[in-house]
Amino acid sequence: VQLVESGGGLVQAGGSLRLSCAASGFTFADYAIGWYRQAPGTQRERVAIITSGGSTNYAASVKGRFTISRDNAKNTVYLQMNSLKPEDTAVYYCNLLRGPHAYWGQGTQVTVSS
Repeated sequence: VQLVESGGGLVQAGGSLRLSCAASGFTFADYAIGWYRQAPGTQRERVAIITSGGSTNYAASVKGRFTISRDNAKNTVYLQMNSLKPEDTAVYYCNLLRGPHAYWGQGTQVTVSS
């Protein structure tokens, strides 16, 4: 299993970024994929998740601003982030939970300046 995040960067408050998570090594269409984030000194928190059927769920802090989507033909999950706030600054990770095993990518840094 391999998960590779990309698309992070530095953006001003109010701006947008789109993160990508390219997956390989498993039957992508069969599994839910989540986006998590972790800011310094805090616990990792789930931001959004998309099921194999395309149902989505968001953390209250990002609902209405972030959109998770998937392209099964490209084995990729996206996180469109709009109206970014300084408190969105964190390393963002994608996650696969398959049975008892959790898989993580290396993360991509998102920094939102005020």
